[in-house]
Amino acid sequence: MLQIFYDSQDFYLLKELEKLGPRKGVISQSVKDVVQSLVDDDLVSKDKIGTSVYFWSLPSCAGNQLRNVSKKLESELESSKKRHVELVEQCESLKKGREDSDAREEALSELKDIEQKYNELKEEMGQYADNDPATVEAMKEAIKVAQEACNRWTDNIFTLRQWCSNNFPQAKEQLEHLYNEVGITEDFDYIELPAVTLVKQVDE
Repeated sequence: MLQIFYDSQDFYLLKELEKLGPRKGVISQSVKDVVQSLVDDDLVSKDKIGTSVYFWSLPSCAGNQLRNVSKKLESELESSKKRHVELVEQCESLKKGREDSDAREEALSELKDIEQKYNELKEEMGQYADNDPATVEAMKEAIKVAQEACNRWTDNIFTLRQWCSNNFPQAKEQLEHLYNEVGITEDFDYIELPAVTLVKQVDE
């Protein structure tokens, strides 16, 4: 349909276009919808003069429209590039403080030692459940100390996660990826001690 306008560079009524449309492979019944879609895309102009509506389009108009679309796409591309740079910078910022260092390695090692000690004490406590209550109480106190140390680390981690969520809400996916990388998964939580019941031996 555009070729009709470009070839003649003239003005047309809709009835005239419906007669010319079949020559370009557009059936008469579809001409109105095709022309309207071209108007919506700013490829064809229309104006009402008196009681008649005229349609027209010049090759230069199409060129201007394509240039406008090109500029819009270039602007969107530039915005996307800037957004990408911002996200990369945020990701690098979030990684700060997680670099391998002696202090970090020492803290992680201490945490692992505490967890291992807790598990060992828990098993040993089971062995002493039927023995001296004083020994059991001492073991319970040691386990409690180990549990509190673990939960302090857990609380610090939760606080850090909340701070990151509040300050970098737009980087939620990157944060979740970092958490998973360091082992902070969905089941990460405080350590809860099971209830222990002392069983006294009865001499026969």
